[in-house]
Amino acid sequence: MNDTTGHLRMPRYRRDQHWYKGNTHIHSTASDGGWTFDQLEKAYGGAGYDFLFRTDHWVTSEAQKAGASTNGALLWLDGVELDGFDELGSYYHVVCLGAFDGIERAMGFSEALAAARDQGGILILAHPFWTGNTFDEANRWHFDGVEVYNHVCQWLNGKGGSGPYWHAMLDGAPGTLGIASDDAHTSASHPGWNGGWVRVQADALTPEAILAGLRAGRSYSSTGPEFHTISMDDAMVTATTSPVQFARLVGPKSAGRRLGSFEGVLMDSFSFEVPADWPFAYLEVEDDRGRRAWTNTLWLDS
Repeated sequence: MNDTTGHLRMPRYRRDQHWYKGNTHIHSTASDGGWTFDQLEKAYGGAGYDFLFRTDHWVTSEAQKAGASTNGALLWLDGVELDGFDELGSYYHVVCLGAFDGIERAMGFSEALAAARDQGGILILAHPFWTGNTFDEANRWHFDGVEVYNHVCQWLNGKGGSGPYWHAMLDGAPGTLGIASDDAHTSASHPGWNGGWVRVQADALTPEAILAGLRAGRSYSSTGPEFHTISMDDAMVTATTSPVQFARLVGPKSAGRRLGSFEGVLMDSFSFEVPADWPFAYLEVEDDRGRRAWTNTLWLDS
């Protein structure tokens, strides 16, 4: 599919790979979480998860060196959450996905973030609405993605959704990833978990394949509904899903297309024609309970 500039739009999603369910933002007793890794693995594995990232505050994990799993219920992957002020006085929380060496709080936020990037990390801006970031701050560090939904922040004060930040980032970088996460702390003051997750298309359930799928954006995020297939042929995008009430093709600014009924009629497949002059588009679905799921942007420019 070509856009109006003649660029070839390469479909992001594949038709022949498995979807693996996981969470990219989890805390344990290694920092400020209430559950051990073993407790987290038992709970999430029992809820159908395939993988979790260890993202404790300023604690770089060694899940792969340790054997990746404590009891075999799921695959553990490495990560860390950084928080702090940059040189301009802006405060951030950033989830860094990958294995890292030499990162510690004493080095400061900016140096640690640069080290995570240099070591090939996937850098996700965490809960910017809850943190109070501006759109300029969201774009300053050229993050790979942003949390469009954070389950704990939604519980705390209703500021779990950061869709406007995603769009502010997509305007300059149309490949920016949208991520839903739990940010689970599993404590009395932060009880929520299994409320926001990703499903990643990957060749296999291995650290290398999951990280590659996430980096390529072959994932979708959800608070409930599921995508089963996502495909593009020429100017048409088609998806099959769990039963949903509304489906939307979301473009820049006010641009969009929509299907659905307020009469309680549900659908499990739909198609949209994608305008050639849109710089990006993604799919959003909503079920009859108001829970939503989002793809990443549908194509990469060649």
